[in-house]
Amino acid sequence: MSTSMAAPITALYAGLFGLLIVALAALVVRQRVKCRVNLGIGDAAPLERAIRVHGNCVEYVPVALLLLLIAEINGGAAGMLHAYGATLLAARVLHAIGLSRTDKPNACRFLGTVITWLVVVGLAAGGLLGYAKG
Repeated sequence: MSTSMAAPITALYAGLFGLLIVALAALVVRQRVKCRVNLGIGDAAPLERAIRVHGNCVEYVPVALLLLLIAEINGGAAGMLHAYGATLLAARVLHAIGLSRTDKPNACRFLGTVITWLVVVGLAAGGLLGYAKG
């Protein structure tokens, strides 16, 4: 069995996002205990917000990591891959901070959303261009 990894850059960001998702899940559990709600959201706005912070991350990160993996497998430059991965991580942290604080529109939430979309679109476009050249 070989010890070399085929996609070490994606593995790095997948690991970091795994930790982020578990941390966000722990915040949901904390709110469940605090609000004494075992299932659903009850009438607890902070719990609902924590669930959405976690859920939103889980909704976007897998597709972005898949696109990052495809870019890496297809020979994407390491610097570009790290730029996408680090930018996505910063965007998801910004979004989590913004949405955790309030359900009202705010700069962190907005920037986190827009930057996430730009990363996904950039990686998707790269995959499509690679396919077109194919």
